[in-house]
Amino acid sequence: MAQKFINHDLLRYCQQQRLTFTRARPYRKNDNCYVEQKNYSVVRQTVGYQRFDTAAELMVLKQLYATLRLYTNFFQPTMKLKSKERFGSRVQKRYYAPQTPYQRVLAGAEVSAADKKKLKRQYQTLNPAALKRALDKYRKELFRLAAKKRPVQPKRHANQKSMHLKPDLVI
Repeated sequence: MAQKFINHDLLRYCQQQRLTFTRARPYRKNDNCYVEQKNYSVVRQTVGYQRFDTAAELMVLKQLYATLRLYTNFFQPTMKLKSKERFGSRVQKRYYAPQTPYQRVLAGAEVSAADKKKLKRQYQTLNPAALKRALDKYRKELFRLAAKKRPVQPKRHANQKSMHLKPDLVI
């Protein structure tokens, strides 16, 4: 199913939008790790590694992802690397000032004024506290549905002596 999505649906979308469709840059077979780091920092930290495979879980996931997209793109700043210099064995990295993806789009010259205006209108309607509360509500509902299906068994780390969960990890 996933392979079919990538091959047909995504290819058709990329062609409609006149985007170049490639799996990775030539001779850069390790590009996937850069995509996967966002999966961890955004998706995995929000929903974890559990398998959500029922229709009810899918509905909650769709609502959660729609809310997460708004919260992340409009209110979560990220740092972009400006330069990297090596001094012997040390590497000094310099970053631009943190900005949200929304702020980067507004600063971009290639984005039309109409699109910027539409984004500004959308931004005016958003409340970060309300989005965060909605995210928490969807997460609780998702984990409640998953617990109903099967209890979560904590994974034991190789160097972990007991199976006791820390209080901040309890769902």
